[in-house]
Amino acid sequence: MKSRHSPVIFILILILGHLSFSNALALPPPNILWITIEDTSPIFIGAYGNNNAHMPNIDQLAREGVRFTNAFSTGTVCAPSRSTIITGVRTYELGTGHHRSEYAIPNDIKGFPYFLRQAGYYTSNNPKTDYNVGDPQSFIQEAWDASSSTADWRGRAPGQPFFSVFNFNESHQSRTMTWPYTKYESTVLPKLAPDEIIGDLDFPMPPFYRDSLDMRKQFARVYNSLSLTDKLVGQLLDRLQAAELLDQTIIFFFADHGEGVPRGKTNGIDLGYRVPFVIWFPTKYASWSPWGPGQVVSDELIDFEDLAPTILSLANAERPPYLKGRVLIGNNRSEPKSLVFLSNDRTDNGIDLVRSATDGRYMYSRNYMPFMPELRYINYAEISEIKQLMRDDYANGHLNELQSRGFKDRPTEFLFDLQSDPWETRNLVSDPLHLTVLKRMRTAIKQNLIKSRDVMLLPEYEIALIQQLIPPYTFRLDNTLYPINRIVQAADLSGKRGRSPAQQQIGLLTDQNKIVRYWAATGLRSQSRAILLDYRTQLTAALADDYPPVAIMAAATLYHAFALTSAKDALIRFARSDNAELALLTINSLLYTLRPEPFIAVVQEVSLKWPTTDAVGYACQDFLNKTGAAMSVLDVTKLQ
Repeated sequence: MKSRHSPVIFILILILGHLSFSNALALPPPNILWITIEDTSPIFIGAYGNNNAHMPNIDQLAREGVRFTNAFSTGTVCAPSRSTIITGVRTYELGTGHHRSEYAIPNDIKGFPYFLRQAGYYTSNNPKTDYNVGDPQSFIQEAWDASSSTADWRGRAPGQPFFSVFNFNESHQSRTMTWPYTKYESTVLPKLAPDEIIGDLDFPMPPFYRDSLDMRKQFARVYNSLSLTDKLVGQLLDRLQAAELLDQTIIFFFADHGEGVPRGKTNGIDLGYRVPFVIWFPTKYASWSPWGPGQVVSDELIDFEDLAPTILSLANAERPPYLKGRVLIGNNRSEPKSLVFLSNDRTDNGIDLVRSATDGRYMYSRNYMPFMPELRYINYAEISEIKQLMRDDYANGHLNELQSRGFKDRPTEFLFDLQSDPWETRNLVSDPLHLTVLKRMRTAIKQNLIKSRDVMLLPEYEIALIQQLIPPYTFRLDNTLYPINRIVQAADLSGKRGRSPAQQQIGLLTDQNKIVRYWAATGLRSQSRAILLDYRTQLTAALADDYPPVAIMAAATLYHAFALTSAKDALIRFARSDNAELALLTINSLLYTLRPEPFIAVVQEVSLKWPTTDAVGYACQDFLNKTGAAMSVLDVTKLQ
C-alpha cells in the first residue's frame, strides 16, 4: 500500500503516532542496526522493481519493512555524503563538499553517535568512516565505543542498548567498474553460487550505454556485486537472529549515494543521488512506525540530513541545535518536505559544482560549470575498462546521440521527469509544458543558496586558506566576510550562455570582491569564442588579477578561445604552483581545452612533484593519458 497522506490525514497520523509512541515509551530503548551498502541506486534492486536482480535478503527486508521510494543522499560520492550522515549537517554549510578534503569543522559539531553514548547507548562502527572532517581520529573516538573491522554489539554491557553500523563494500565502484575485470572475476564471482550469478545477457542495458557484448560484460558487475552484497547482508541478519536480538532491534538499510557507474556516482542527477532506503520494525516496536505495520511503501521525501535527528529521537537522546533535518519517527515527528536540496562538488581531481532540487518526481540540476561534461575526467573512473570502452566507442563514432551526450558540454540546467523517464534521457528545460515546474525549481535553488549561505561557492583555494583560521561553517555566517547575495548573483550567471550574461560577467571581472570576480571568470569559460571576441582586452587584463583563481580561469578562457601566448604562459606558471588547489584548478582546465599539446612537457614535470594518490597527481595522469603522453619509467628517469 502506498503512503500518500493529505494534510488532514497527516495531522491525524501525527496525533495518533504521538499517542502510540508515548505509550510505547514504557518499552526499553530499542537496539538500532544500520546496514549501509555502497554506490547503489534503487533501480537495480528487486524490491524496487528490477526483476533481473538477485537480492532475496534485501528484498525480504523491504517487503517486511517500510520501503521509501524518494530517499536521497545529499551528495554523489562517499566522503561528502558520509559527512552529512555522521554530523547531520549539509556539506555546503559545513564546508565538506569536496571529496576527502578533511577541512576543519566547529568543535561543537559532533558525530551524532556521541549523543547516543551520552544517552547510554553502546555505539559501534564496522568499518568504514571516511567522514571528511578535520582531525578525523579525535572525531571518530568521540563518536564510537568501537570502530574497526571487528566492531559490533558484543562489546556492550549487559542490557545496554546498542547502535551498530555495518558498511558493506561489495557493491562499491571498485567492484562494479574500477578494478581490472580479472580482479573482479577472482574476488566477487567465486563467492557466488551458480544460481546467484547474473549473466551478461540477463538484463536490459541502460539506454545511455552502447549495448555491446564488451559493455554487457562490464555492466554485469553491478548485478553480481549486489548479489554478493545481499548474501553478506543475509549473514548479518542471521547473526542478529542467532544472538536473539532481532526482536529488539530496529533496522535501517540504505546506500551511501547513487550508482557507482559512469553517469551515476559523481554526477549531479537522480542516478547519482537517489538511494534505496528501508526501515524495519520488529513486532515489539511495530507501534513506533508512523507509517503503520509492515509491507508499507512511502513516497515521502527524505535525505541524509534527516538521519541524525531521527536516530537521536528514537533513542530519546539530546538533539544539538545545529541539526535542521526532519525527525521521521517519534513524538517530535516532522511534517514531510515538498522539496529536498542536493549537491555535487569536487570528486578526486574532478572539479564541479552542481545544485539540485527534487520533489521526488522531477529532478532539477543547475550546472555552474557546464563546460565540463557529465562524464568529466576523474581518474578513478578513467582507469576503469568500462570508461575506456565508452571513450573508444565515442572516438570511433559507435555511440548514438544519447550515448554521446555524456562526453559533450552540459546544458546550464537539467530537468527530468523521473516518472516517465527514469533513465533521465529527456531534458525538459525547453519544454513549455514544464515551465511552471522549471521556474519553481530554479527559484528554490537560488533561494536555498542564500538561505543556507552555501560556503562551497568559494573556490577550494579559499576554503583551504580559511579553514586554517576558522571553520568554513562559521566563516560563512559573517556577511561582511561572505556577502552571500552578491556572490550568488555572480554565480547565478555562470553557465548561462549568450551576449547578455557575458556582458554582465565582464562587468563583474573588476568587482572589488574577489569571489565575485572568480565567478565572473569561471562563467566566461562557458561562453563561445564568437561572444568572447569583443572582450579579449578585459580578459587579458584579468590575467594580472591579484587573486590567483581569477587569473587561472581568465587564462583558461583566453587560451581555449584564442590560444593566446600570454594565457598559455599564465597556465604554465600556475600549473607549477606549490599550492595544490591552484595546480589542480589549472590542470583541470587543461583537460577541457581544444589545444592541450603545448602543456604536455610541463604536466609531465608537474606529475613528478605530486603523489599519484593526490588530486593533482590524478589530474596529471588523466591529462597525460588523454594526450597520449603517459610516461614510461625511462621517461621519468630522464626528467629527473
